[in-house]
Amino acid sequence: MHPRATVLFQGDSITEAGRDRTRPGDLGHGYAALAATALPGTPQVLNRGVGGDRLTDLRERWETDTLAHRPALVSVLIGVNDTWRRHDQGLPSPVDTWERDYHLLLTSLRGHCAPRLLLIEPFLLPVRAEQWSWRADLDARIQAVRRLATAHDARLLAADGLLNQAARTAGDPALIAADGVHPTPLGHRLLADAWLALAATPNT
Repeated sequence: MHPRATVLFQGDSITEAGRDRTRPGDLGHGYAALAATALPGTPQVLNRGVGGDRLTDLRERWETDTLAHRPALVSVLIGVNDTWRRHDQGLPSPVDTWERDYHLLLTSLRGHCAPRLLLIEPFLLPVRAEQWSWRADLDARIQAVRRLATAHDARLLAADGLLNQAARTAGDPALIAADGVHPTPLGHRLLADAWLALAATPNT
């Protein structure tokens, strides 16, 4: 990667991972920070994840927090809050509209600076019985992300299967994501390793 290239991580609290928003270069303590330490060369790495974001929130800040940086590689993880807020607050987020709006964001990138794209599936590791009822809504978003990855020639990190398998291996989903959504240090390490493996694959 060009030493002056910008790698930008975008998403919600899973990506934000405690970053200090008053310090533009702070990467937090999650998968983005872990991946940044292993990237070849000396690219500029930015974390612009914001806790609580749904896709509508990401859309509102897309120009200033994504396009303005003219990144060479953009990683996006979004979607679980759209499912979560539907179930705990009754906020609608129809999947067809969500997919269309996500597609428009990615299309705007292609026309602006044509970066490489890496899309991370939203994921859920149910630790409470009621979280199983979220699966239908989230599964539809996962399928949407897979379609978007194909449509936009993006690398796809199939995080839902990866982390749920890790939870089975560990014997307890809370060891991977304590509340079913936010990864533990082990969960972030698994995401970072998978992210780095995908980012290293050459363009086809």
